[in-house]
This record gives sequence, C-alpha cells and structure tokens, in this order.
Amino acid sequence: MKSIQFAPSVYEHAARVIDASPWEASRDVKLLAKGHIEAFRLYEHRPIVVGIDIYNLEAEAYGAEVSRPSGNGIPAISRHPFREAAELIELEPFDPKRAGRIPMVIDAAKHISEECPGADVRIPLSGPFSLATNLMGFENILCEIQTAPDSVSEALVNLVAGQVEFCTEIVAQGLDIAFFESAAAPPLLSPDNFRDIELGALKEIMDKTSAIVGHPVPCIMGGDTLPILDYILQTGTGYVCCPAATDQKGFMKRMESHREVTVRINMDPGPMTAKNFRAVKNEVDRVLALTQNRDRIIIGTGCLPFETDPEMVLKTKEYIQSKNVP
Repeated sequence: MKSIQFAPSVYEHAARVIDASPWEASRDVKLLAKGHIEAFRLYEHRPIVVGIDIYNLEAEAYGAEVSRPSGNGIPAISRHPFREAAELIELEPFDPKRAGRIPMVIDAAKHISEECPGADVRIPLSGPFSLATNLMGFENILCEIQTAPDSVSEALVNLVAGQVEFCTEIVAQGLDIAFFESAAAPPLLSPDNFRDIELGALKEIMDKTSAIVGHPVPCIMGGDTLPILDYILQTGTGYVCCPAATDQKGFMKRMESHREVTVRINMDPGPMTAKNFRAVKNEVDRVLALTQNRDRIIIGTGCLPFETDPEMVLKTKEYIQSKNVP
C-alpha cells in the first residue's frame, strides 16, 4: 500500500489552535510550545516547525524591529536595520544563545520534543537571500541587485556564516532545522539573478548545514519555482517543494528524472479556509493526479492560514488517507 503523507505547514495557525493571537504565541515560550504541541496532537504532522513568524527570527536578532499587529494579524518587520548590501558584507554573526527570540524558540522546541516523543521537531532557518531581504527591505535589495550585484552576492555569502553558527547551536541542543528561502523565488528574483547572485551562497549554506545535521537539508521555497528548479536541484537537496503558485504540472514533469528526491506538492489552502469541503476534495484530487505514482510524495498546504478551522484540516487529512492506493 502506498501511503501519501499529509503535511500541513503550521506556523501562525498554532496560535489559533490554542485561542491565542499570533503575536502572543510568538513572544511567549509557554504559548509557543503549547500551540505547536496541541497542533501536533490534532494533526500528527511532520515536521513541527517551531515558530509563528518564521522569517523574522534572525532579522530581529540582527536588529530589525517587529511590530505588534492588530487583532490576529501576523507580526511583520516594521524597520529594516540596513539599506545597502555593503553593510551586510561586514556584519558579524549574531549570538544564537542570546540574540532576540532565538533562545526562546529553542527552549520551546526542546519542550515540544519532550512532550511529543517521536515528533520531528525543527527550528526554522532562513536562507541568505530571505534574510538579506528582511535586513534591507525588498525595495533596497532589488535596487542593489540592479546597481551593485556583486555586493549583494558577497553579502549573501557573508550571511551564510551566521546561519551556519545558528544551525550549529540548534544541533547542539538536540534539534534539527527547517530551511526556508522563499524570497529568492521568481518573480521577486529573476532566474538569471538567482543563478548569478544567489546560487553560490545557497549551495554553500546547503552543503554546510547538511554536514552539520547529518543529512541533506530540504530546500523549501514558495513562489514560482519552476524556472529555477534545475538550480535548486544543483544544491544536492533531497527534498523540494512544488508550490501552488508555480506551474505544478510542469514542475512534476521536470521531476520525473529525479525520483530519488522527495517532492511536497502544496495544495491551495483556500478551500480549507473557506470551509468548502467539496472544493477541498477537488483540490486534493487535482494534486493527487500530479503524483505520477512517485514513491516520495507528500501533500502539503503552504502556510496554513491562522483562521483555518481545525476541523477542516482534519477532514482534509481523512480524505487524503482515504485515497491511498495499493
């Protein structure tokens, strides 16, 4: 029997599960741990990525300001500490034992591991371009790509060192990493710029973090990734994401010659959020048709919106399990 795993991406949704706001859960070690523990008990998803606003952690540790949103909004960076790539070239790594919310998130992850034996608990780790974008802001870094591309490339390489130190501390605490680099995907970064500016740093961080954790690190990127898929595969990753925002048929056709690589095909979570189970079933069936009898397939959701009804997530999981075939 081929069993297809359902892996919803639970970040801010963990706060919803315990009736907390994303801001509250992102700032309190007990709420952060409780939210992810209760979400795991509901969904039994793998991995558990410990965080709410996962791309903000390292940028905040470097001095970015994250403001409290109204209501159940997602915390976002309100002040970027740098304007030019040249400033990042000289940036010293943050101390993961002390900087920002990093120690709190690690403590929460350790508690989750204790409470959920057998769970795959991971700390989010940003890729170099995503981190640079949060340190400088989109407008500044896109301007620098046009006017000082070599400086941007050098800055990305310099940021790798800090991320490697962060990864080392995570592993020293008995945990693993989840690597994210969605800011580098088209249309934010063109395929040519991805190749010329980002790929070298991406390969370096994937090589070094894989050596530290002892296995190939999954390369999770959202956006329109088909135009850069060949470059992503050049990193040696054994796990890629087929986002809802890309040409998923084209993506899966390209993956036919890479059957050793696990592919997570993301559903559009919209039908779940809208509580439209008929549309959910249609979306699951559409995604299943893309699997092409691959053995290494996972169905994901992309970032599960905060407001998603947990009952709809469970019904989606049940429907996927009912479709597992010999």
